[in-house]
Amino acid sequence: MGQIKYFTVDVFTSDRFGGNQLAVFPDATKIPENLLQKIAREFNFSETTFVYPPENKSNDCKVRIFTPGMEIPMAGHPTIGTAYILLSKDVVKPKQDHYLMIEEKVGDIRVDFLEDKNGFHSITMSQPLPVFGPVEKDYKLIAGILSVPSDEINLQYPIQSVSCGNNFLFVPLKTLKAMHLIEIRNELLKAAKLQLDTTEMFVFTEETIHSASQFHCRMFAPLFGIYEDPATGSAAGPFGCYLLKNKINSKFPVLLEQGFEMGRPSILTIDIENTNGEITAVKVSGDVVLVSEGNLFI
Repeated sequence: MGQIKYFTVDVFTSDRFGGNQLAVFPDATKIPENLLQKIAREFNFSETTFVYPPENKSNDCKVRIFTPGMEIPMAGHPTIGTAYILLSKDVVKPKQDHYLMIEEKVGDIRVDFLEDKNGFHSITMSQPLPVFGPVEKDYKLIAGILSVPSDEINLQYPIQSVSCGNNFLFVPLKTLKAMHLIEIRNELLKAAKLQLDTTEMFVFTEETIHSASQFHCRMFAPLFGIYEDPATGSAAGPFGCYLLKNKINSKFPVLLEQGFEMGRPSILTIDIENTNGEITAVKVSGDVVLVSEGNLFI
């Protein structure tokens, strides 16, 4: 019987038992391929990562990311959390000063970091430039899927899909009260699958719990095995692009709060660089806390 080392962390928080949970296997070379999805289901976090040597020797490592339901091309908190483990546990010696180059299904991802006497923090992933999808006009359908009154959809802003590696539908609501009411109706979401550009729904409002935050957010992807995600870095990047393109917000960085309804408060920082409105860089940052370590028997 073999033993494989793993760590669990909370991402997008500086407080243990907040943020988004992640399991990291820093050396997955001895794990059989047919066990990867089973292991992700066993942990049942929104994602589990498996680290391998890089295919391109100029990079630092290769990372594969699994939800409980499938492998995905990239994700925010898994990238940031994995980078933290690789650095803090001295698994990888960065080939460059103050950043890692990580191979993911979507391509090479740069992850910058700060290090001081308190360890590694402000870990920042650069995401691919955005691809803007269609605007969804049927706001009553979206309201029905979310189980909120249709007049709570904020029609000042579009319901639109945007991707920086993973595709999300951004849905504006008017109030925090409406955000707290959300209950996804899976039967309506499944029925609308062919109409919608994506079924991963990122819902937001400008009303916030903390005064330092600019937006309060929730993300739902039940058809991907994640009913609700407490912190979604791969959505934060395209959300920043959505804000800039639709002239909702032009000053960055922006702070998002997420996960409060789940009892896992999370804070995500978005920085969108642009030249005359043309987006040139997408960056998402957060902190990470080590929660546990152990061995998985296979």
